Amino acid sequence: MEKRRLGKTGHMSSLLAFGGAAVGRVTQREADRAIGLAREHGINHIDVAPSYGDAELRLGPWLKRHSKEVFLGCKTTARDKAGAWESMKRSLERLKVDRFDLFQFHGVDDLETLHVIVGPGGALESGLEPKQQGLLRFIGITGHRPYTHVEALNLFDFDTVLFPLSRVHAAHSNDFNNFRPLLAAAHKKDVGTICIKAISKRPWGGTVRTHTTWYEPFDTQAEIDQSLWYTLSQGATTCPMPSDLELWPMVIDAAERFKPMTPDKQESALREVSRYRPISVPS
Repeated sequence: MEKRRLGKTGHMSSLLAFGGAAVGRVTQREADRAIGLAREHGINHIDVAPSYGDAELRLGPWLKRHSKEVFLGCKTTARDKAGAWESMKRSLERLKVDRFDLFQFHGVDDLETLHVIVGPGGALESGLEPKQQGLLRFIGITGHRPYTHVEALNLFDFDTVLFPLSRVHAAHSNDFNNFRPLLAAAHKKDVGTICIKAISKRPWGGTVRTHTTWYEPFDTQAEIDQSLWYTLSQGATTCPMPSDLELWPMVIDAAERFKPMTPDKQESALREVSRYRPISVPS
């Protein structure tokens, strides 16, 4: 699988990252199989958070022995220094590791929250001190509102940014989901881009949920190919895999066959999904 440089971190991340949310509500045996599948296909970047059910506990036994083999990114939803520090310590214990490669402030979707995090006594202070102590190497930010992250990159020298980038969003671009200014800012500042929701189709609405994703995903190989290839063709560094393990083989297959889409093929991919309503910030 192709690898891309994760901005100024210098890490060469696989096109796909291990989406920890997929193992938050499965057995240890299922989680172990997922880890094995990912490693078999060269996936070397793990994305996990304490809010992903038991994901940290499922990954911990493997990471205790193999943490140096992967780039480990974790998150916190705490907004103040003390809360973020406690979250960090708990995640280190649950994951059975002594440091993170990447620690991210999670779900930052408005400017007020952003200013709390980067302000006096905010969660950012909980990252700067552990970084000096060697408990983490890099600091990132995540969320679903790209304009918030453009401002974040102006306020602090973040190493990575995680945000949605899908062809359905691109087909219905607006002030809330327009990822293009953020991609430009990240490229200019050499910030690694971790792009989620690549295969998202639309909100579930009143339809029967056939997958364990909070959005309805594209779930045929042809649809997944077009969706993932579109996202990767925008320059995303890596895409965490969806929170349904049944979709992983198709997503991996698409990533291993990836070739950048021409502008004409990108436009065609957008026309195909123009009838779908894009997902928004999760409730």
